[in-house]
Amino acid sequence: MKLKEHIKNFNKKITKSNLVTGLISCLIYWYTRLVYKTTSWQIEGRENAVGLWEKGESFVLIGWHGRALMLPSFRDYRYPLDALVSLHNDGRMIAGVLRRYGLGTIGGSSNNNARGAALNLMSSLEQNRSICIIPDGPRGPRMHLSMSPVYYAQKTGKPVIGMTYSVQRCKIVGKAWDKMMVPFPFGKGICRFTAPIYIPQTQNDEELEKYRLLVETALNEINFESDRAMGLSPVLPGLKPKKQKIKRK
Repeated sequence: MKLKEHIKNFNKKITKSNLVTGLISCLIYWYTRLVYKTTSWQIEGRENAVGLWEKGESFVLIGWHGRALMLPSFRDYRYPLDALVSLHNDGRMIAGVLRRYGLGTIGGSSNNNARGAALNLMSSLEQNRSICIIPDGPRGPRMHLSMSPVYYAQKTGKPVIGMTYSVQRCKIVGKAWDKMMVPFPFGKGICRFTAPIYIPQTQNDEELEKYRLLVETALNEINFESDRAMGLSPVLPGLKPKKQKIKRK
């Protein structure tokens, strides 16, 4: 067996260890806390989310995979928020970070426990617990919205709110499919929220696609604007996927 394969197998084994997973989650949590505390943040539109929370209402919060690292830092600890996470090794590490931030976690993906996760997410919304979904994960294409947030919003009457951030000092992981932004401490940053977007109770697939595109465009626009505000070239969406075949749940 080649050395590269040995290393790959070793990495798989150690990431399955609860001890290693917990350690990595802890390191990520404290690093993001350091970045948040040492960055001079300009925050725009957070009142859109807080206003709903203060009325006792829940919503579907979304953000792109490439900007997921710092998103938990901007939550309001007074109000409940449940996040959808993968059941795979990476998902367990992410769940560990989210729990340290006080978020609830719901395990599932399009390939694993999809029905159970969907029911739990709907239940959270109905109990006025907001939910958080990364709608271009776990594999992309980057910055293209899946139908999931639109369905949850439509079925419950809850709005969708998009969220993103950008910082002046960072590393964009160019080889990663999501072009993840890894921020550095002691700089300037911006965090933006979209206005709430409500999805009408329609059974028309073309109408749903129109609202899916509306939400996707709103989130991409604040992403582009945030990068430009920080003097960065905006990260652009990945190759457009084939037209989605709408499946009713």
